[in-house]
Amino acid sequence: MTRLDTPYELTPDQIDFYQTNQFIKLKHVFDADTLAHYNEVITRQVSHMNTVTTHLTERDTYGKAFLQLFNLWRENEAIRTLVFSKRLAKLAADLMQVAGVRIYHDQALFKEGGGGITPWHADQYYWPLSSDKTITAWIPLQATPLPLGPLEFSAGSHRIVEGRDLKISDDSETLIAEKLRVTDFKHVIEPFDLGEVSFHSGWVFHRAGANLTDQTRKVMTVIYMDKTMRLKQPTNRNQENDWHTWCPGATVGQVIDTALNPVLY
Repeated sequence: MTRLDTPYELTPDQIDFYQTNQFIKLKHVFDADTLAHYNEVITRQVSHMNTVTTHLTERDTYGKAFLQLFNLWRENEAIRTLVFSKRLAKLAADLMQVAGVRIYHDQALFKEGGGGITPWHADQYYWPLSSDKTITAWIPLQATPLPLGPLEFSAGSHRIVEGRDLKISDDSETLIAEKLRVTDFKHVIEPFDLGEVSFHSGWVFHRAGANLTDQTRKVMTVIYMDKTMRLKQPTNRNQENDWHTWCPGATVGQVIDTALNPVLY
């Protein structure tokens, strides 16, 4: 199995690609045995924690996009080993070109068979964080061909601010898509091979297609921030909620150094 403390060495070209486009897909981050193990462990934990009983057809767009469970690292020691992996954390730091990273939080994103799209959005709309030094590792637990609804990116779209004030919704899908259509940013829609992991910044726009199969698309994510990240004054209710949920006890203007946000690298 992949050693979770073994560095994945990036090339200068890969770092440059991320710095330019604010996303990158990296092959062979994990091997098949490692993913099979975590697929089983995370699936069992998601099943245990999930409280959604509403039928898929009766949910709104956000609810149809995925089942979303947070901070599994606090519930399961085996999952903690993945989330706290030095391999992933060093990748996050190297791509952002920072000295170290803290965890913001983790989340499992399971798009059920027949699940809907994940609308265009930028993650950092939700986060009360003072800089753009944020990055999410998106870890498919299986090979993810297009019919399963892999993550899509608008390469370099972090440069525009229109749409940053939109939560994940039908409106974000429509309005951000309209804005992106009149730009030169490349819309990247590709499958993910087994073991391939993507990283994307908090302000780059991204989405995912519907799951057109009868299988669940299983993804684990870890959100990292610069280890010197400071809490900013929230600008919307979602940021206010994130402050008290994922950074409890943090003080506006100070480094987010709480028990839920340890330095991972």
